[in-house]
Amino acid sequence: MYDVIIIGAGPAGITAGLYTQRGNLKTLIIHNGKTSLEKASKIENYYGFENGITGKELYFQGIRQAQNIGIDVKNEEVIKIEMIEKSFKVKTAQNEYISKSVIIAMGTKKKTLQIDGVKQFEGRGISYCAICDGFFYRNKDVAVIGNGDYAISEANDLLPVVNKITILTNGKTAPDIRSEKVEINNKSIKEIFGHEKVEKIEFDDGTDINVNGIFIAQGTADSKDIAKKIGLVLENDKIKVNENMKTNIKGIYACGDCIGGILQISKAVNDGMIAGLNVIKYLNSYK
Repeated sequence: MYDVIIIGAGPAGITAGLYTQRGNLKTLIIHNGKTSLEKASKIENYYGFENGITGKELYFQGIRQAQNIGIDVKNEEVIKIEMIEKSFKVKTAQNEYISKSVIIAMGTKKKTLQIDGVKQFEGRGISYCAICDGFFYRNKDVAVIGNGDYAISEANDLLPVVNKITILTNGKTAPDIRSEKVEINNKSIKEIFGHEKVEKIEFDDGTDINVNGIFIAQGTADSKDIAKKIGLVLENDKIKVNENMKTNIKGIYACGDCIGGILQISKAVNDGMIAGLNVIKYLNSYK
């Protein structure tokens, strides 16, 4: 068991880990190898780099720095966090890890699905969280849009509840999932139709299928997806924390871009420091 699992290896997550590891906490950092820092061709407003540094270089230097002081670092995709008694289970596409506390430092990403009807039917048949909304589709037919591990996870959460699931890859490679209740459709989606709620999905080839609901699960789970599944409070689509980076669930902290504010490296580093120090205080209070 780890003392703390940090989800995300950007400036906030790495900084939090540097503090927790040096605070004698057994620390695991999980990241999926993707970072918005890669979009920064040159960073010139961060302390210590007289000639600037690329975002990609900074990202991987941070990971190496964490590894050099003994932090376990795993390159895996986090699917969800679950509460188990007084601890937490962090499930990835490959493994499960147990920890006494969690710091979410996943940053943010904007999910865009350029399909007619998506915006129109959000909240009226289109959902982004199977655990949150699956109950409303008991014994009904639904679709999951996506083709990765996150789409499989959402489908698995829906299996005990719904009548039938169609995974729509929207023209991409099909995921590996086996169930009598699941069908795979590789066709490209043209439009989503309905009156007051979602009723039908039409494909580019002119065919269509009838569904009662659609769950968007393209790409990987982001901080908002993870937060919703375990019941964290969101504010303007960001994880709500107090001045100590505490969320509404005891033992879960969040820091960096996923809590909002100025999207700057120096701010993320400060958030990570505060989160790391407060996790140390939290766990030491139980010793």
